[in-house]
Amino acid sequence: MFSDLYIVFNRKVYLNSYRCGDIVLAKNDKSLGLLELIAIALGGMVGGGIFTILGISVSMIGPYTPFAIAIGGGIAAMAAYSYIKLGVYYKDEGATYSFYKRTFPKSNFRASLIGWWVIFGYISTIALYAYTFSSYALSSSEYANSEFARKIVAGAIIFIFTSINIWSVKGMGKIEDIMVYTKLVILVVISFTLMNHGKTTLPVLFENSGDVTFLSILIVSSLTFVAYEGFQLVINAVNEMENPEKNIPRAIYSAISLAILIYIAIALGAMLAIPFEEIIQNKEYAMASGADKVLGHFGGELVIVGALLATSSAISGTIFGASRQMSVIASDKYFPQFLAKKVNNIPVFSILTMSILAFSLILIGDLQMILEFGSVTFLIVSVLMAFANHKIRHKTNSSPVVTTLSILSLVSGTCLILFYDIQNQIEQLYFIVGIYCVLTICAYIFSRKSKRLS
Repeated sequence: MFSDLYIVFNRKVYLNSYRCGDIVLAKNDKSLGLLELIAIALGGMVGGGIFTILGISVSMIGPYTPFAIAIGGGIAAMAAYSYIKLGVYYKDEGATYSFYKRTFPKSNFRASLIGWWVIFGYISTIALYAYTFSSYALSSSEYANSEFARKIVAGAIIFIFTSINIWSVKGMGKIEDIMVYTKLVILVVISFTLMNHGKTTLPVLFENSGDVTFLSILIVSSLTFVAYEGFQLVINAVNEMENPEKNIPRAIYSAISLAILIYIAIALGAMLAIPFEEIIQNKEYAMASGADKVLGHFGGELVIVGALLATSSAISGTIFGASRQMSVIASDKYFPQFLAKKVNNIPVFSILTMSILAFSLILIGDLQMILEFGSVTFLIVSVLMAFANHKIRHKTNSSPVVTTLSILSLVSGTCLILFYDIQNQIEQLYFIVGIYCVLTICAYIFSRKSKRLS
């Protein structure tokens, strides 16, 4: 879920701006086929998520991590069902914000609320990827376990990609292309190399795992949901694709399936090759924690490079896309008006605001808090999308059974994360709920303001 605006650079397709129901195209040649759309969704999903969730998952459920990853992918597929149906029906590249606004056109508060929650979901993912970047960047240095050093490096990488996004859209696109395609190759190489150097077997890992409840696996699967956000990029390309009625569902479901396979392969490789003690002890940079011992210095460096590329491309893409969405929402008066202003068609103020807020979240939180906030946010937003689809299911030709199951699975995922916090870290839950209360109040204030000005 990166944006309501995106650019497919190598295909020379540009979407410069939109307002709900009023789309402005610089070029529209319907050049995106199924393979290109799968690449867009897969590039959006396979960011820093697997590097973020691996250490936390292994520390909680050990060798059952691949099962949690697969279940998390299933939850993502349930969420994708409503996005697909709404995307085919509305054919609006605005995705989340536009779908909800058009489904509930008479409710300013609902439009404002979804806007605030979605944008801060993006902000949390920028923080998440930047934190993971810094953990891996410092993993082989004397500052590997320094929380202060991680936060400074995280702020630095956000600043770098903020500057690139402000400097040049074209420059950002070229850098993004290189990172996306390189990271996919490196991740595949890493996973199979680790599996080939495995020092144990799954039966042995399960035998020594101790008691792991199915509830714990479901909690971790809910936490992994954030690693699958990004499939919505396909919907952003609706005006540039061939046969959207067929290609939207094919591309999204194919990309989610491939992401599940890639994540499971990486998780299996790490678990078989790297001792659990090292993964758990250094969960912020789990993949790099023992890779150099298993694969040698070059192999360890390759893991770090793969993580840095994955997180970098995710940071850059999220800043680019989400800042455009923030600007559009501001133009609808649900955010401060200055965020809608652009310089050379670049939403500079939105980019700066998102980056500052992401760094602020890094300063006040840790990796798991940011991960949970991001997962909960996108689970809630997906619940709202499923609810919107259920409301107009006769128009979208959606199955009431599937939409109901989608709502139930997404609500269950949200509740499981909250239940875990209640049982284990209630202070963190208070903090997350506090953020939502602030966001909801802001959404209400701006919805009232927008109503007065309209």
